[in-house]
Amino acid sequence: MAPAPNFPNINPDLTELDERSKFLRGMVIDAIEGGGRGHLGSSMSLIEIFRVIYDSIAQHKPEFPNWPERDRVILSKGHGCLALYSILANHGYFPPEALKSFCNATSILGGHPERGKVPGVEASTGSLGHGLAIGIGIALAFKIQKVKNRVFVIMGDGEINEGSVWEAAMHASKHKLNKLCIIIDYNKYQSYGKTAEVLDLEPLFDKWKAFGFATVEVDGHDCSQLEKVLKTPLSHDKPSTIICHTIKGKGIPFAENEPTWHHKSKIPGDQILQMRKMLEQV
Repeated sequence: MAPAPNFPNINPDLTELDERSKFLRGMVIDAIEGGGRGHLGSSMSLIEIFRVIYDSIAQHKPEFPNWPERDRVILSKGHGCLALYSILANHGYFPPEALKSFCNATSILGGHPERGKVPGVEASTGSLGHGLAIGIGIALAFKIQKVKNRVFVIMGDGEINEGSVWEAAMHASKHKLNKLCIIIDYNKYQSYGKTAEVLDLEPLFDKWKAFGFATVEVDGHDCSQLEKVLKTPLSHDKPSTIICHTIKGKGIPFAENEPTWHHKSKIPGDQILQMRKMLEQV
């Protein structure tokens, strides 16, 4: 197997957003407008990750969400669900108009994703630190069954403060689950501050490598870099970890790298309008 790509120049601050990335962010804003609330910053850092997975990498059929041969995509940082809802709606898992019902009492789209309620959602998440263990169970079952499906688990950087993540990681390495791919949204912020101040993760690359993972770092907003590392497993006998350097709130300047925009329980209409105008200008 070829060595993992090396990307010496990783600067998500300078990565420009193309029209598709802006369009998907606009769908996130549609949902926030509909619900009047949401995790804006946590969702905007995920857009390109989900875009590349669903547009170019994962095997999936929107018209048949439970297609047995599909790859599994698990959003472990469930509070970033607006990014997932947007790409699922864009691919036809449910009508885009449903985004405007976000967090309404009769909506299928809650503040965290629910399996069995939202077409295309593989796991109910929100309580952090559990998505990796779920993904490992699925990947291990695939290995026993000798099927080639891949499993992608998207985690937040603050989330990997959880001890359950590292316990699960040891199992993934032990069982050589090379079809398992962990994707870390490394935006350097969590709910109330910088990850380096709350609980420093560095050296993050070395940690995952020490736990037996083939590991690489990329610009998480650069679709070409993401496509290169996600196209195939990084190793034939190790699970993969893709550390995606991202910007929390990417595309909405007043929310970028701003912990107060981790979540808002009330977002007035004038701020919604300001978001749309800013998105047109970036």
